[in-house]
Amino acid sequence: MLAPMALSNPRRAWYFAFLTTVTSVLGGLLGYFIGYFLFEEIGQPLIELYHAQEKFDVARNWFDQYGIWVVFIAGFSPIPYKLFTVTSGVMSLALAPFLLASAVGRGARFFLVAGLIFWGGETFAEFLRRRIDLIGWVTVALIVAALVVWNILR
Repeated sequence: MLAPMALSNPRRAWYFAFLTTVTSVLGGLLGYFIGYFLFEEIGQPLIELYHAQEKFDVARNWFDQYGIWVVFIAGFSPIPYKLFTVTSGVMSLALAPFLLASAVGRGARFFLVAGLIFWGGETFAEFLRRRIDLIGWVTVALIVAALVVWNILR
């Protein structure tokens, strides 16, 4: 929804990106609380409803290995952010780092989209429609590569 809204009113693209970021992080916070307080009652039935147990188990393993970076990457990438918000709560991730990683990851994604549409108009909107997942995955690959290099050099 962000891209069409920004395209219809480019002067408000930054406002739409801000609003999208805030509401997405609030939604992530709800997911976190579901995972933290209501996993058995709500979280697990949702995982079963969407046949996502295997994905949930992978997410838990990623949290064990990479910690808060997983929230940032999920926030920016095409990876289902909501699955990682619930997992953050289940894993009792510290709330402040969770909110920071969510805001930075989601904000980077939404402000990138708004900026491309603000400066590029319909041309970039069409480009984003066709390639947003590819952009997200390339960014994830770059972040993972940077983390691997960081761990090697430490």
